[in-house]
Amino acid sequence: MEMNPPKRLCTGEEQEMSPVEVVGRMFSLKEETSIIMPVHNASCWLDECLQAILQQDFTGSMELSVFDDASTDDSRKVVESWRARLEGKGIMMVVSGHNSAQPKGVGYAKNKAISQSRGQYLCFQDADDIMLPQRVRLQYEASAHHQNSLIGCRVQRVPEGSTERYTRWINTLSQNQLNTQAYTSHGPTVVMPTWFCSRKWYLKVGPFDEGGKGVPEDLLFFYQSLRHGGGLFRVDQCLLIYCYHEKAATHSITEETIWKLRVDYLQERVLSQWESFTIWNAGKQGRKLYRCLSPTIQKKVKAFCDVDKNKVQKGFYTYEESEERPKPKIPILHYKNASAPFIICVKLDMTGGVLEETLNSLQLKEGVDYYHFN
Repeated sequence: MEMNPPKRLCTGEEQEMSPVEVVGRMFSLKEETSIIMPVHNASCWLDECLQAILQQDFTGSMELSVFDDASTDDSRKVVESWRARLEGKGIMMVVSGHNSAQPKGVGYAKNKAISQSRGQYLCFQDADDIMLPQRVRLQYEASAHHQNSLIGCRVQRVPEGSTERYTRWINTLSQNQLNTQAYTSHGPTVVMPTWFCSRKWYLKVGPFDEGGKGVPEDLLFFYQSLRHGGGLFRVDQCLLIYCYHEKAATHSITEETIWKLRVDYLQERVLSQWESFTIWNAGKQGRKLYRCLSPTIQKKVKAFCDVDKNKVQKGFYTYEESEERPKPKIPILHYKNASAPFIICVKLDMTGGVLEETLNSLQLKEGVDYYHFN
């Protein structure tokens, strides 16, 4: 039995595990959990990140699989400096990467880190975040009860106060809302830096998209998991310190890229199933959603509705860009005169609770009578 896996530290232009090595490693699965960590120019965060991995209280077998995506700093040197300490605690390390002129992207690096690992379960860890000591143990325990699921946790955002509304949304969604709010602009309801899943589920859903910079590989995988009937579950404890900084890969993804994916997924999963519906918001965001719908789905929009009397008084919205003659005119109603189901295009957590109270007063059920889109 191989007790000390060989170092996989690359020094050439492109030294990765061969297909034979990958297959051999897959057939020798022995670790219960592999921590999957893509790395690109992360040396300033790695010591804290790796110290936190060392302090995990999980008593099962565990390994750390790192793939260095063309770092130009000393990330790989820092990772290697932790090998003796981690392996001394029984956490085996597998490290590889490439030295190409350009990084190949987060999706590529994740796939490579997974392919060279051998755990039955995968714990995804960003190099700039810090896991709390009980993270692997509690998510591993949750996985036994939530097979074929993406398992997340609550987070502490640092610096404190950064992305306050987003952090509150991550931590307070109900179990049902993990599914019903999958269409909002916040992205995956179980956020990628907290993911934990079985290797079996990753192989069914994946791999991650390898389009590189500007591609939201986490959102694409998230949607694909749901298409396969996958579950979502959040351990309701803070298990990760989630760092915000300007160098984060997420900043390379445009809002329009996310918008198009969200609209397409909303049409596929919800709007295609409804005979007709109302868009709640006759303003900019509601009209933008209408214009981005396919012609078939546009014909299902029976009205816009709003609380703003000035918008309601206009009576209708004319789709000026339409090539139809006469141009489509969509009624604008006061919300009390509108009928479900609704797509809500009003920003969450921005009305002081008024929107939520209004929806409750109408006795509407989220996921049946309405879905949030903004």
